[in-house]
Amino acid sequence: MQTYDEKNTCGMICLKYLLLTFNLLFWLAGGVVMAVGVWTLVEKSDYISLLNSTFYSASAYILIAAGAIVVFTGIVGCCATLKEMRSLLIVYFFLLLCIFLLEIVAGVLAYIQYQELDKELQHNLKETMVQKYQQSGEESITSAVDKLQQEFKCCGSNSSSDWSDSVWILTPSNERLVPDSCCKTPSNLCGRRDHPSNIYKVEGGCITKLETFILSQLQILGAVAIGIAFLQLVGMILVCCLYRGLKEEESY
Repeated sequence: MQTYDEKNTCGMICLKYLLLTFNLLFWLAGGVVMAVGVWTLVEKSDYISLLNSTFYSASAYILIAAGAIVVFTGIVGCCATLKEMRSLLIVYFFLLLCIFLLEIVAGVLAYIQYQELDKELQHNLKETMVQKYQQSGEESITSAVDKLQQEFKCCGSNSSSDWSDSVWILTPSNERLVPDSCCKTPSNLCGRRDHPSNIYKVEGGCITKLETFILSQLQILGAVAIGIAFLQLVGMILVCCLYRGLKEEESY
């Protein structure tokens, strides 16, 4: 029959392994968050130039920073677990708690910012496209619009008819009715025909597609945040149990 000491030691070993497993998952979660942030900056950075708000780029940098903090916190957790240092466990617990609270605040702010960003898109996207496309010094806008229309298979902010107000389209030397990036099979001067067989005519235009994309990004971030928050709650419970066990060992 096991003595109290043997049972206690067995329980402590199990707790340590559980906490180490948690830290491994926490590291992986931090890596995923960092990867999403880097992917947002690298793959979708062109769309930033279409927004007057810095929300999109700031959110990517916040993700990278949050991922780095999570990885650092995981290292602290491993050190605290392996060395069985109660003081380090307390630091680890409060780091988890701070990240958990920051996730809640960030989630609320992201929801509020999305509402404002949606209004901004409705108000500014058409003006940006028709006023700045193919204009001198606005190469980033031109590239972003072309990528937007090709990637989302759309034409114009609300519809292809938006391009009839474009500064570039109205230039006398221009033969096009829409940019070549509106074409289903882009080629030089293919924008001279705006028939549905030649160009993308999507109900709601590019703005609907971009809104859907941004919302889907927020939903992914929300799912990741919920997953990490659940891990943090489990981690905080394990930290409390290990801290209590170490305290009982010292007093025994």
